[in-house]
Amino acid sequence: MSTRKTHKRNARSNTVHALSLPDQRSLKPNIRLIFDKCLEKLGFVPNVLRSYTIRPDKFDYFQAYNKELMVGKSGLSRLEREMIAVVVSTANHCHYCIIAHGAMVRVMSGNAMLGDQLSSNYKSADLPAKQVAMLNFVWKLTKMPAEMTKNDRALLQKAGFSDEDIFDIAEVAGFYNSTNRLASAIEAKPNPEYFKMGR
Repeated sequence: MSTRKTHKRNARSNTVHALSLPDQRSLKPNIRLIFDKCLEKLGFVPNVLRSYTIRPDKFDYFQAYNKELMVGKSGLSRLEREMIAVVVSTANHCHYCIIAHGAMVRVMSGNAMLGDQLSSNYKSADLPAKQVAMLNFVWKLTKMPAEMTKNDRALLQKAGFSDEDIFDIAEVAGFYNSTNRLASAIEAKPNPEYFKMGR
């Protein structure tokens, strides 16, 4: 491959992350269908989905698990799950996820400040005590996982969370600790559209 073609390919991929992606015309029909739905609903394709085209056989698994985790049945609201994503991502300094999930928090809450408050210092936000307890838990789980004790779970139970809720809180936090590391490793870039959402 010529240097010129390599440069063009890398320039194109750099709008998503630091690795090169396959040509979108070569993607499987199911992936193209999801991209079309994103364009119809959001007006853009989230770069996290575009990133997974580098491993297309894993795309469906990621998409299905993410959907179940974030919109499936749970005692946690969709907004609370997005709040967890922002706080975990802030603890990990994950640029992509802070911006993307901060945007979703603004949209879902109708509060233009909340995403920014969570991503700078979640304790600065005017939140119910139950949600503060939830965010305290995921912050500690992210920063000091080996120091988690039964007392941390007891604080969630005292705040009103069931055992099922505690499992869901931990699972969402665990998922974003994983995706944060992937996004940081490949230098994933947030879509420009996220910066304006919910403002």
